[in-house]
Amino acid sequence: MKKFIIQVLATVVGILLVTGLFVFGLIFLGILSSDSSKIDVEDNSVLEITLNKSIMENPNEREISIFSLEEGTNVYLKEILDLIKHAKTDDKIKGISLKLSYPEGGYSEISEIRQALVDFKKSKKFVYSYSNDCSQKAYYLASVADSLFLNPNATVELAGLSTEILFYKNLGEKYGIDFEVIRHGQYKSAVEPYIRENLSDENRLQLSELLGNIWLKVSGDIASSRKISIEKLNTIADSLYGFIPELALEHKLADKLINESEYDQVIKRKLGIFTDEKINKISLAKYKEANDRESYSNDKIAVLYATGQIYTGRGEEDIYSKTFIKQIKEIKKDDEIKAVVLRVNSPGGSANASSEILYELEELKKKKPLIVSFSDVAASGGYYISMAADKIYAQENTITGSIGVLGMIPNVKKLANNVGITSDHVSTNANSLYYSMTQGTSGDLKNVMTKGVEMTYKKFVGVVMKGRKMTYEQVDALGGGRVWSGKDALKNKLVDEIGTFDDAIAFAAKKSGLTEYGIISYPQEKSGWESFLNKIKSEDEDDEDENIRIDVTDKLLEKELGKENYRIYQKVKNLDKEQGVKYLMPFDLAIK
Repeated sequence: MKKFIIQVLATVVGILLVTGLFVFGLIFLGILSSDSSKIDVEDNSVLEITLNKSIMENPNEREISIFSLEEGTNVYLKEILDLIKHAKTDDKIKGISLKLSYPEGGYSEISEIRQALVDFKKSKKFVYSYSNDCSQKAYYLASVADSLFLNPNATVELAGLSTEILFYKNLGEKYGIDFEVIRHGQYKSAVEPYIRENLSDENRLQLSELLGNIWLKVSGDIASSRKISIEKLNTIADSLYGFIPELALEHKLADKLINESEYDQVIKRKLGIFTDEKINKISLAKYKEANDRESYSNDKIAVLYATGQIYTGRGEEDIYSKTFIKQIKEIKKDDEIKAVVLRVNSPGGSANASSEILYELEELKKKKPLIVSFSDVAASGGYYISMAADKIYAQENTITGSIGVLGMIPNVKKLANNVGITSDHVSTNANSLYYSMTQGTSGDLKNVMTKGVEMTYKKFVGVVMKGRKMTYEQVDALGGGRVWSGKDALKNKLVDEIGTFDDAIAFAAKKSGLTEYGIISYPQEKSGWESFLNKIKSEDEDDEDENIRIDVTDKLLEKELGKENYRIYQKVKNLDKEQGVKYLMPFDLAIK
């Protein structure tokens, strides 16, 4: 017994020592980081943009681990736009060099950065681009350059747009998982993966029109920049000429095939420096650090990020109603905040959570102007919560609309029976056991849920009628779960204007009468240490603090599998959670 106690005490002391050393190490690293000298931009510098990390809009998207707690390394979309704008008038920056391969972001985000570069070129400073390999999104952005250079062995993946939908019906049947589906609207395709083996005609139509509109914008921009016709560009894409460097050059996708060292010499000649001199390159992260200054204006515009799927409860990633509403209330009571821009990038989610969030946004709007800016996706619940807006801006490439409702009830009765599990029950009333994973639904539940879905749809339409000043018939004709491009959304009066993130902020300032103001973001960015601690806390629903649950295993899997494969894993893993009434678009819509 004595030996056992000694062993336990030794283990505890060991754990404490290791923990102490770990914490001391983190503090020491933090001190070293905080003592680092301020970055200075040298004369005759080139701003180098690589976008080799995900294009993040919201500080909650930040990737944190015990090995990356340093400050100042995350550059968000709004900051990218601001830094390009600042570089336009910065005498120390002589031009921009794009080094792009496979940027992770949506076409709307890429388009906003591209527009910022178009504006930068008005300064008469140069924009050059070099790629060793080039995805279609990378090429869309790179095509804005004055001169576009490729590695002699590079591939330009210019092939047009596509989207691939995964279907789980056969998987469910194989393993004994059934789904009762209730939906309103012929285009409400979010449930199709569970009840079909392929696209319905209605879904194929809407996706074809959506991709067609987005490609019209992308191909039009590329053709204009490269000074070729859209017809020729489509021939190039259809023939995959970009996949062979010599053909890419021949068909004017590039200006020259050179090695990276030769590209450096091109930049040096443009800067007027000797071939053996070093180019003063500065990254976006370093340029941000060099220009990171606090705003001294008391008047502020808040940017509230609504990013990800909508859920009830608390959580840090995605949009959790209680966490999000807490931020809305903080903004509402802050007298220094004069206007709010709601930046939406969401496919929707829980109907209840969306309704709660909309109510609080409407209360916020009573005190301050509320302008909405759509990013890549603002559909179903993401569109619903935007109905409190004074004005809605979208990009031509934004996926929006999806005004519709769906409900889904899974059961695993066959699966349970197949592995030898059965169940029985005793009830006092006809529908006491109205639903069970192993028994399925009672006779009346589906009828009740159908009525509930219809009523929820009418509420959705009513909210859009009020927000967009339209009749029921007008909204219903555009609804049924159909998704629209931003271009068509404007035509159908679902949004007010095609415009950028900065356009929305400028209008918010104008509406609130501000000429000088600072920008404050919600959620506010935490230090690396704070973010790490939040991510390893466990969730306690009864605790009013924002204690966030994070599945470390899933985070590691996402990193190992990659986003595409991890998405498939998550869908299979969460089949049993896809239940209840939702304002949700087919959020697995990944445009390539």
